[in-house]
Formats: sequence, structure tokens, C-alpha cells
Amino acid sequence: MRTFLTLLRRELGSFFCSLSGYVIIAAATFLTGLSFVVLIRNLEGEATAKPLTELFYSTQSFWLIVMLAAPVITMRLFALEKYSGTYETLMTTPVSDLSVVAAKFAAAQIFYLVMWLPMIACLFVVQHYARQSGALQPATVGGMYLGIALVGALFLALGCFASALTRSQMVAAMITFLFGVSLYSVGFLAEHIPAAAQWQSQVLSHFALFRQMHDFARGVVDTRAVVFYVTATFFFLFLTLRAVESRRWR
Repeated sequence: MRTFLTLLRRELGSFFCSLSGYVIIAAATFLTGLSFVVLIRNLEGEATAKPLTELFYSTQSFWLIVMLAAPVITMRLFALEKYSGTYETLMTTPVSDLSVVAAKFAAAQIFYLVMWLPMIACLFVVQHYARQSGALQPATVGGMYLGIALVGALFLALGCFASALTRSQMVAAMITFLFGVSLYSVGFLAEHIPAAAQWQSQVLSHFALFRQMHDFARGVVDTRAVVFYVTATFFFLFLTLRAVESRRWR
């Protein structure tokens, strides 16, 4: 446990003690603020019964942040260390491969969640200007933040795996981004499958990120979605661990 905490502090320092980490947070905050400016303008003179979280997740900026954040955050985790030569030094120290993978993923997840904190402040600002006391409920805010955390965990786990496979940060980022876009697009196929192919539609519905986030944004936590995200996250972390261990087989 002490080894894990030491590695975790090291990884968190690489995020919060570098300019690149704050650039990522600033960019995400800018896009979040831009989305809420659009929401405020749309709510002027027009009432809506939808919670603010549901309105926010429907914006293009929200999904742009989700798709771009994971590749940018994870591309350096293993690839940069391999490129700079510090990876072999790290792996020759008395630390387990599991501790390295767990610490890098945990640090990325913590940074990812911190990056989304300005969203909560923006929600209260929009509620104030919208003058809708019931537009923002703790259940909807908590549900949406849980959805963001689960989607982020899946993409970050994939990003860890991609970064462990290559020395190039750009290659790792592109793999993660393309997977995210593909997964986002697969969900829409379920809506265009004929009614006769019911089981295919049910299978694809588990990959429907847009539909699942719609439930989370309304404060509805579907255990099937939670199980899917947790299982997929651990699957890619397992692949990452195997990729890290493979250096011993060469």
C-alpha cells in the first residue's frame, strides 16, 4: 500500500505540478463555460421542465470534453516514460507491475474528476440566472457526476492500455480517441436495427453512451450501465497489466 501511495503522489505531481495539467483544466473549463452560456441564452424567455444536467449533457461541448480529455490525460502515462527512458528505471525498482498500473490509473481518474469540478459551479450559476429553483437537484447532479466518472474511467482505462502499447504519445491518443468515437457511434446503431432483430438491439444498447448519460443526467442510476462500465474498465486495466508484464517475456 505504501508503494502504491508513493507512486500515486508521483503521478499526481506530474499532473498538478506541470503547466500541461492546468492547460487541460483551463481548456475543459472554457468549453464547459461556453456550454452554459449557450444554455443561459436558450433559457431566456422559455421555460423548461428538464433538469439543467440533462440540458448540459446534450450539448456538443460536453461530449467534446469527454472524447478529448481521456486521450490527452493518458497519452503520456506510459508512452512518455518509454520515450524519455525513465520507464525502465521505474520498472527496475522494487515495485510491482500492479502497483504501477493502479497508481497511474488512479492519478488519471483523480485528475479527470477534478477537471469536472467547475461544472458544478456553472450549474448553480445557470440555476441562478434561470430563476428555476427546481431545475437543479442533488440527485441529478450526483447522477450526472457518477455518469461522468464511469464513462471517464472506461476511456482512461483504454487510454492506459493504448499508452502501454507504444512509445508515441500521439499514437496512444489517437487509439483512445478513435475508440471513444466508435463506442459513441455504436450506440446509435441500436435505434436503427429492425424490430425483428431484438437481441442485437439489446446488445448494442449496452454501448449507448448517449442514452445511458441521459439516465444519469436525470438522476436515474441504471445498475446495468454501472456493471458495464466497471467491467469494461477492469478489462482494459487487466490488458494494461498484461502489456506491462510482457516486457519480461522479451
